[in-house]
Amino acid sequence: MINIDMPQADFILIRKRNLEDTSEAAIAKEYGFTDYHKIPRDKAGIYMFYDVSDNLLFVGKARKLRMRIRKHFEDNVSNIKNHRDDVHKIVVCVVENPMEREIYETYIINTLQSKYNIEKAFFRS
Repeated sequence: MINIDMPQADFILIRKRNLEDTSEAAIAKEYGFTDYHKIPRDKAGIYMFYDVSDNLLFVGKARKLRMRIRKHFEDNVSNIKNHRDDVHKIVVCVVENPMEREIYETYIINTLQSKYNIEKAFFRS
């Protein structure tokens, strides 16, 4: 049996309503993730979206974390496009190795039963 440990969170962003935010990014201005700028532009890793009750909504991986997370809040083809308002917390883990990213993403989706990841769900009870 293979033992996989959950990666440590490098950044945790919590939704805040800040009406005075002048950021250009919709994720900060419209959705209240005002700490969005703390996510490195050039780092790879995985990200997890949680609701206000700490239920895992979606897990993803990216070669450029900041840009990919931003696309989820601006793009019309995102898996969470109809659930953006439900996202309350974003957890980001920097993982540079592409194979490790793939393993962590699949492991988290299946272990924590993320709600909106369906393509990588190997087991659903």
